[in-house]
Amino acid sequence: MEVNRIKQELIMQKNSKFKGNIYHYSQVNFAYNSNKIEGNHLTEDETEEIFSTNSFIPKNGVVVKFDDLVEMKNHFKLFDYTLSIIDEELSKEIMLKMNLILKKGTSDEEDPRYNVGGFKIVPNKIGLINEIDTTSPIDVSHDLDVLLENYRHLKKVTIEDIIEFHYRFELIHPFGDGNGRVGRTIMFKECLKNNIMPFIILDRDKAYYMRGLKNYKTDKMFLIDTIKHEQDLYESVAQELLDFKVDVEN
Repeated sequence: MEVNRIKQELIMQKNSKFKGNIYHYSQVNFAYNSNKIEGNHLTEDETEEIFSTNSFIPKNGVVVKFDDLVEMKNHFKLFDYTLSIIDEELSKEIMLKMNLILKKGTSDEEDPRYNVGGFKIVPNKIGLINEIDTTSPIDVSHDLDVLLENYRHLKKVTIEDIIEFHYRFELIHPFGDGNGRVGRTIMFKECLKNNIMPFIILDRDKAYYMRGLKNYKTDKMFLIDTIKHEQDLYESVAQELLDFKVDVEN
């Protein structure tokens, strides 16, 4: 499957509001799975209903958190923004914009400790068990500069380079919240930019993904193999959904 075909179809279908194909699939599945990994309680069906109709009916009287709704809607906007800057060079400004789009209108935006749309001002860690230390707030901007500078000097970006970037981005953990979702969006963007098969990390594979991140320093292949599996899944869907040719009459 040609990655450039996927990129062009995602952009065209976004602009034309086309539904039921690769753009629709990517929006719903990316928003559902990436948010689910972070604890969102909306189902996949509810996510698709929100995307398609801008509404949904909760089942069995289930209470839905306001932030779950807002962050799901925001993730749709985040994906659209990503497609609009898909070929731009990655920067701190893009990262900050992604965080602002994702968290805008949430309860976190009302709490200055989260500094939504800016870098973290309160120290944070990854995980509650076997905690992983992250960059201190005062060093975030510098550490991102170093990370981006090293990334820009790569002659040819590979999937392994993008995974390495993601691991180091997560170690910096630059935001008060939204680090994982922004980080996974960056990987999707950089794959398309560099003609690499993109992927969506599925919630059902969360344990493998988290284990891969935690053990990456000593065993890189676990995370790499997990992500390559997700690439295969996305490519299979893309092949099925993009198996068509449009004849345009002059």
